[in-house]
Amino acid sequence: MHPKPSRTLEERVVAAAEAALAQHGYVSPIDVFTGMGLLASSHVESWRNGREPFLESLIQGSENKIAQTKVLFQEWARRQNLQSRDIPPLARTCGPRNELQFSVAGNPDTERFYRTHYVSPVLTEKKVERLQEKLSQAAELVVFSIIRDSKCSECGAELGAGDFLFMEGNQPLCLECADLDHLVYLPRGDATLTRRARKHSTLSAVVVRFSRARGRYERQGSLVEEAALLRAEEECVADAEARSYRREREAARRIDRDVAFTGQLAAKILDLFPHCPPEEGLTIAGHTSLRGSGRVGRSAAGRRLEERSVVLAVVASVRHRHTKYDELLMESGNRAWAREQVRDEIDKILTAWRGMEPARGAP
Repeated sequence: MHPKPSRTLEERVVAAAEAALAQHGYVSPIDVFTGMGLLASSHVESWRNGREPFLESLIQGSENKIAQTKVLFQEWARRQNLQSRDIPPLARTCGPRNELQFSVAGNPDTERFYRTHYVSPVLTEKKVERLQEKLSQAAELVVFSIIRDSKCSECGAELGAGDFLFMEGNQPLCLECADLDHLVYLPRGDATLTRRARKHSTLSAVVVRFSRARGRYERQGSLVEEAALLRAEEECVADAEARSYRREREAARRIDRDVAFTGQLAAKILDLFPHCPPEEGLTIAGHTSLRGSGRVGRSAAGRRLEERSVVLAVVASVRHRHTKYDELLMESGNRAWAREQVRDEIDKILTAWRGMEPARGAP
């Protein structure tokens, strides 16, 4: 077995930032720290719920490592020409929504750094405005479907597994003491019904439950006002047929868009590698652009057909389809070592596909 070399700090920062940007269309310092595993999502939730006064002190690592991470992230954001937006987060409480504080000292520059969100340049100004409005809104109220017995800190009521509990600061409250007991539970499953019920409900909350298997909180449903739920149900019944037609039409449109994008990606591959067999280019494009795959072609850079992303997709395909990389990885468990063993072979094939010189044994 060959030891697996660790990635550099810059590689970890870039990987976390690119993943967040591809998923959301924006990225913040908090996204990077959580993506790197230096900040637990549960700690962020506790901070948003007012159970932790400051967030920066919960980040794992030395002061030097945290400082380097900040610098590397800002340098990456500048290289990507991302638009910066100062968006202060609001506390998730039943009372007034107060702005949260990131650091103990509350230094303005430090607070501004953590508040800044970097937005993809491909978004239109209108979409950026909607995104900023969404991020500036107070987070949802969260109610926990508990997995172990607890007790309300205010009235002393016993709460068993499966009961609902609201955390106010560090104090657990039953729904009655949290003034949420008049809401009704709407299980997840019907996105349209949930969206409409929450829209019509003056007060609402999301219900989550901790999954031991996945080590995270997962959404179970919502608490909404009963009148809002009845109104939402009536609306859903009234336009059920129209919504079904729209879903079918949108599915067909997605297929058309995916086919068109795959063709554009294949053309870009053949532009960069003119001697690549056309059927090979189409296979690579189809594989890397598969919707929901998380592959390079579905990233923000891939959808923009940026040269670096397209080349990475081609390299990945050659690695798996035309070398013994998979066998070497299976044998050693060391990704970096296995890649190094096939690097020369990949270079030869890519050189031939570029038309620079023939490659022995190239496809």
